[in-house]
Amino acid sequence: MSAPRRERSMRLIAAFPTTMAAMTMERACRQEELPGRLVPVPRSISASCGMAWCAPPEKRDALEEMTGRKAIPVEGWYYVML
Repeated sequence: MSAPRRERSMRLIAAFPTTMAAMTMERACRQEELPGRLVPVPRSISASCGMAWCAPPEKRDALEEMTGRKAIPVEGWYYVML
């Protein structure tokens, strides 16, 4: 018996150059109560550290503003079906 499949949806992915940047993102988002979680970088994206932030697409502006304000380096912002 297999587990039911989760429905795929569009997600915002932020890729980072280092593991420290990914961990800083996680801490900053928790402090500012922004949604998301750390995930392995999807195969369709290449990133230096292998970790990415996955969040709802509608939160991109808030997340970009926060990363700029806190000087968290982001390699790229992507939209991916997960």
